[in-house]
Order: sequence, then C-alpha cells, then structure tokens
Amino acid sequence: ATVGWMIALSHNLRIKDRLVRTGQWDERSKYMGRELRDRTLGVIGLGGIARKTVELLRGFGMKQPLAFDPFATDEIASKSGARLVSLEELLPQADFVSIHCPLTEKTRGLIGVRELGLMKPDAYLLNTARGGIVDEDALYDALKNRRLAGAALDCFAQEPVTAPHRFGELDNVLLAPHSI
Repeated sequence: ATVGWMIALSHNLRIKDRLVRTGQWDERSKYMGRELRDRTLGVIGLGGIARKTVELLRGFGMKQPLAFDPFATDEIASKSGARLVSLEELLPQADFVSIHCPLTEKTRGLIGVRELGLMKPDAYLLNTARGGIVDEDALYDALKNRRLAGAALDCFAQEPVTAPHRFGELDNVLLAPHSI
C-alpha cells in the first residue's frame, strides 16, 4: 500500500483521474508527475512492515532510505539497507515520510507543527500505522496551505470515520479506511 500510495501521490493520480472524469484533458500538463528515482524515503519505525517497504522500493532507484527508530540497531538498519538517523535529520531530507511505528505515549503527537515544518514543501507524508501519531490539525493546515505536497492516510485519531472527513476536501490527500 505504501509503495502504491507513493506512486499515486507523486504522479497526481487523484487529480488526473478527476481531470478525465470532468473532461478537462487539456489541464493535464499542470500535473506532471515525478519519478521515485533519486528520491529519499524516510521511515519512522523500522519494524517488519517498514523493512519490507524498503525492500520493495529497491528497484525504483531511490537513494538510501533513512530510518528513525530508537529501538532499532545499526545492524538491523544495515541489513535492511537503511541508515539510522534522528527524526530531525530524517524530516528535512525525506521526499516521502512513511510512518510505521506503534501508537504509544512516546509516539502520540510525534508529528506535529514543528516536525511538519521541518519537511520539504514538496514532500509527502504517509501514515498506515495508527491515528494519534500525527497531529491532524497541524497536518490539515500544512496540506491546505500547500506547505506539504500531499499525504496518504489510512488511520485517524477518531475511528471509525462515519461522516465525511475534512481531509476529503483536499485534492492532495489519499484516504483509506484502515484496511490496507
């Protein structure tokens, strides 16, 4: 799912789909995509899913992945092909920040205004871990004001989502019901 979302976000697939559905074919050149090649993945948490994601992305020609995980060893990171760094080092370098850590008291609100401000404006945030790790107010503001290129979320602070979610208003966000 993470790999698919990375491709969909970086190629503006949601917007391009809408252009065709609404007969706006000539607008397509405004939404050219970018390859994953030579871009950097940053993973928060280096457990089994993150390591498998890193492995799946090897064939795309990306730079060496960065990983933030206070419990991972250099040996684990090295075996997966990632380099352990601090969160403050990962965020400004990563083109894609993918969250793969559990929700604990230490990770609740881990990504907030300060952390989102460290990310590049053309970066993407992906959270397939747990709601509550990302401050949704801060993320919504960053996405709405284009301080981040986009996000993909399949978990939310309040679940289940039974009414239209405010992130659904944004064309730079992909959403799923924690089923990926």
